[in-house]
Amino acid sequence: MSLKVGVLTGGGDCPGLNPAIRGVVYRGLDHGFEFVGLEEGWRGLVEGKTLPLGLNEVQHIINQGGTILGTSRTNPFKKEGYVERCLATWKDLGLDALVAMGGEDTLGVATRFYTEHGQHVVGVPKTMDNDLSATDFTFGFDTAVTLAMEAAERLVDTGRSHRRIMILEVMGRHAGWVALYTGIASGADWTLLPENPDIDVAAMSDHLKKVHARNKVALVIASEGIKVPGVEEGKEELDDFGHMILRNRGVGEQLAQLLEKETGIEARFAVIGHMQRGGPPTLFDRMLGTRVGYKAADLVAEGDWGKMSALRGNDVIGVPLEEATGTLKIVTPEWTRFLETFSK
Repeated sequence: MSLKVGVLTGGGDCPGLNPAIRGVVYRGLDHGFEFVGLEEGWRGLVEGKTLPLGLNEVQHIINQGGTILGTSRTNPFKKEGYVERCLATWKDLGLDALVAMGGEDTLGVATRFYTEHGQHVVGVPKTMDNDLSATDFTFGFDTAVTLAMEAAERLVDTGRSHRRIMILEVMGRHAGWVALYTGIASGADWTLLPENPDIDVAAMSDHLKKVHARNKVALVIASEGIKVPGVEEGKEELDDFGHMILRNRGVGEQLAQLLEKETGIEARFAVIGHMQRGGPPTLFDRMLGTRVGYKAADLVAEGDWGKMSALRGNDVIGVPLEEATGTLKIVTPEWTRFLETFSK
């Protein structure tokens, strides 16, 4: 089957993207596909920025973080004339199909090209936040949480030496999966999620004082998307998808100041930030990225458009893009109750 297939990666980068690119290309070669890499997400389709994408380009990238295609948060549906430029580039390149790798925003754009313009698109789920519906896990999440867990454990060591409360701020704007898993896996004493906006400062402070008296250290994990009581929010800066840019928001620092005041115990904070996005992917993310990339090539071969590769149990299947992008997957009350068990 001779098809020319474009591949792009959009939104925030994360470990597992390169294995996914490799997976779709390797499997696509079985089907006789020719691939074109689109640089910097949807911007590549807008501007016609391409690079070669064949065996030579992907054979050695399974262990590499980031994305060889580059990425951006470009939303062509937010810029006048950009959709038309994308469609023109699609035609000029002679693409028969496009594989878009990304989270709710990138795949939301892919969904609109499919539903509104009838384009042949297939999606691959990528987000370190693990907040994409219709799939059990997204690649990038396992690596991000593993790094955050290791950072938290190191904070405990230095916190015990100095008899401090230690706070680790992790990524997660609207969904607290990274904070949840990091908190449980690192044995944190208190974990703050954006899904639970009403922070009980008194209860948190009393608990941390008891833990500190017992262990000479207390660990708090905070998602970057929480709102610290008593802190006024500044003017919001939004990206192309209408999301608040959390650059320099500083909830870790705000929380340290609050807890030091409320507990009388010295508090320090650390922000792992973009370190969670880099570095070699874990085994789980290498395997998941490879599998969903492989499945995307099969969806193209079958002409099963408007679908996304999804992990369900131990199977990778195709699910409608609209199902995957319609609702954000957030931490459920069941998980919150599970978390509370380990705050003793």
